[in-house]
Amino acid sequence: MSPNNPNIHEVLAYEIKKEIADRYFGFRKLIEDDKLDFAEKTRQYSFILEKRISFDLIRIYIALKNEALIHRFLALTGLPIDLFYDPYLTQSNTIRQRVFSGMHIHGLFHASRFKNLIFDCYERLEVHVSEYRRRFDELKKYREEINQEIEIFYRKNDLGSIMGFLKTLGDPNKAGGMEGGMEMGMAQSMENKMRIEPQLPPEHYLPVIQALPPMASIKKELKSIIRAAYEEHGAELIHLLSPKNSKSVR
Repeated sequence: MSPNNPNIHEVLAYEIKKEIADRYFGFRKLIEDDKLDFAEKTRQYSFILEKRISFDLIRIYIALKNEALIHRFLALTGLPIDLFYDPYLTQSNTIRQRVFSGMHIHGLFHASRFKNLIFDCYERLEVHVSEYRRRFDELKKYREEINQEIEIFYRKNDLGSIMGFLKTLGDPNKAGGMEGGMEMGMAQSMENKMRIEPQLPPEHYLPVIQALPPMASIKKELKSIIRAAYEEHGAELIHLLSPKNSKSVR
């Protein structure tokens, strides 16, 4: 092809634009894939929160039943006052049967069975809160990595500069560089539409739950709460959850 061929400039311009686009959108897709992965992990961790921690807490709420005792328990453990709590939970027979289904209740007497029931629930809660917090920290680190990727992306891909550069490509004999030119403000509008927003922190989607105090450190006060609950309604609950009264609890 002759060096004077007028199509040479257009061919080179096309190749340059294609290379810029491939690099830009390739890097961008990697970031968008990471953000989708972050969203999926958030949904998975929400499942841990809703299906495990909620069941642990609802069992304790039902066992304590009295709202004042529930508030004492939440204050003792440092849990949020409204975490999965609704007074209706302690009144519903259907919910009670569901959350205690398959749970082994051990002990010789009603009082010890009631105490062990709450102790077992708290021990499960400790495990599940610890797992949730570990995964929450993973999300925090993942978020930092994604935002660092976005920062690097914009350092290497200044869309405003790219758009300005692309305007200079094309047939130099045609006004405005590229044929058809860009209208005033079009580059800025495109830059805004293509901007990758920073990844929001996990606390935007999930509640922050502090580490629970070890059972040994709160056992005395917890026993006091359990004793008050048992004196009020504990024997009745254990009776209702006994195998002869509930085939689903063993």
